[in-house]
Amino acid sequence: MGRGILLSGAADIDFMVHGVFSYELFGQTLWITTTHVCLLIVMLVIMGFCIAAGRCMKKASEVPGVFQNIVELIVEMLDGMSGSVMGKYSVKFRNYIGTIFIFIFLSNISGLFGLRPPTADYGVTFALGIITFVLIHYNQFKYQKVRGVIQGLCDPWPIWAPINIIGELAVPISLSLRLFANVLSGVVMMALIYGLLSKIAIIWPAALHVYFDLFSGAIQTYVFCMLTMTYITNACTTE
Repeated sequence: MGRGILLSGAADIDFMVHGVFSYELFGQTLWITTTHVCLLIVMLVIMGFCIAAGRCMKKASEVPGVFQNIVELIVEMLDGMSGSVMGKYSVKFRNYIGTIFIFIFLSNISGLFGLRPPTADYGVTFALGIITFVLIHYNQFKYQKVRGVIQGLCDPWPIWAPINIIGELAVPISLSLRLFANVLSGVVMMALIYGLLSKIAIIWPAALHVYFDLFSGAIQTYVFCMLTMTYITNACTTE
């Protein structure tokens, strides 16, 4: 009986994954989905904020206005976060850390504005994981050289090299899956609530949005950036 009730309401469940339009490329039909649209909206918001912030800081005054205070607060917060973890290496990577922090956070909380969070699509989070993975190993070879990398893979004994290699390759997968799964679970839960409890889903789901989109979204943003900074710092360390 319970299964029948679930199936009867399944048609009303909307996970917000829809094809907007399709196009042909090399004989293949490709779709622009709601994820692409929401991703574009988030990027436009970030670009608009950055342009406005740049113009504001060019005309910065000793007595800052509201917007200048907001910009300075964000910069100080992100610089402080990267500096506390990365130390002397934060100068080189704080722009990257700040960029992914703002992007992931805005993507996660976009559900509050009726959008489907782009980070609920594995194609987005995996790309972020790959970028971090490339940065980790680029700096590892830059600072530790080939000899240091090989020694690290053979630590504590050479027989552990295959396991260490698998562990290194698992970094982008673990980073991306953690973010993707936590954001997607919130999207699925809210879709089930609105689909199966639509008649009584009035006002009170707002509290769940605050938890899944804002609270959980902020935590997952911090975790992703914290792990990224830790991995990169370890890669730059020559000791």
